[in-house]
Amino acid sequence: MESSTTKAIRWWQPLLTVQVLLMLTIIGGMGFVAGVWFARSTDSPHNNADFQVFWNSWDILESEFYYELPKDEDLIHAALRGMFARADNPYTFFAPPAVAEMDRQRTAGEFGGIGAYVSQNDQGQLVIARPFENLPAAKAGLQANDIILEINSVSISGWPFEEAVELLRGEIGTDVTLTVYRPATDDQFTVEVTRTRVELPVTDSTLYGSVGYIALSSFNQKATDALEQDWTDLSEQGAEALILDLRGNPGGLLNQAVSVSDLFLGAGPVVTQRDRDGNEVVYSADDGDAAEEIPLVVLIDEGSASAAEVVAGALRDYERAVLIGQQSFGKGSVQHVY
Repeated sequence: MESSTTKAIRWWQPLLTVQVLLMLTIIGGMGFVAGVWFARSTDSPHNNADFQVFWNSWDILESEFYYELPKDEDLIHAALRGMFARADNPYTFFAPPAVAEMDRQRTAGEFGGIGAYVSQNDQGQLVIARPFENLPAAKAGLQANDIILEINSVSISGWPFEEAVELLRGEIGTDVTLTVYRPATDDQFTVEVTRTRVELPVTDSTLYGSVGYIALSSFNQKATDALEQDWTDLSEQGAEALILDLRGNPGGLLNQAVSVSDLFLGAGPVVTQRDRDGNEVVYSADDGDAAEEIPLVVLIDEGSASAAEVVAGALRDYERAVLIGQQSFGKGSVQHVY
């Protein structure tokens, strides 16, 4: 004999089954719609079923990994680095935000900073290599070999160099508080430094009798203007010829390579850029620059790369300069930043 309770349970079972199936259908439908929406919103041909292995792997890592995982952002960046590394090209890579920002500042040739060269010692600590004269770091009393332990009360022990430097830099006029250890006196102290506009020196010039010497360290946005100004100053001091030193110059902006070449060349092509589809863009020089007729020697070595090789190659091809030194690096590709 069945009780009324048993009958009630049996009566509700079909209804519960229908409700559960209905909810599963709704959830499944919502998931399908969300998936379609995501696929369409990303608008990528790679967002297909093959990519599901990535999400599955991430889910397994999160659910099964015994130890503490890095932040999601770090995992994503690591996956991106792995993907670009598989392209097996040293000039195609993913740069995380801190590295990308430092590269942007190097290309711009200026940033808001404390006014000092910094480096990293064998222990991975951030060290003042040399404070610039009359800039905030020197005025605040910072000295070479001082070790920065904290930036704005945040310990930077174990930080990657680029991330520590990014924290050190900031908007011009803002203050940054540094906790510093000075090995020379075994002292630890705190100092406040006001960030100022810091320009990365791109040229170094000297006059030897009637011969000018200019070392160009990179092809950032200020390269052509700085080189032209240095030559103007040297010529006013009596320079009649020039040694252009591109040793150790890793390159930089293509348009700066063209405009630097233009300082010494008459009208004509400087370099041709060809993409993988065979489309070509020709970059040319114009007439009328002050240094087009001066005797010219260009110094290069194995560290002269990319834009430096464009300049050296163009000046040699036009028999405009004598090249002296070693075989250059050999980078004939153009990189784009996205």
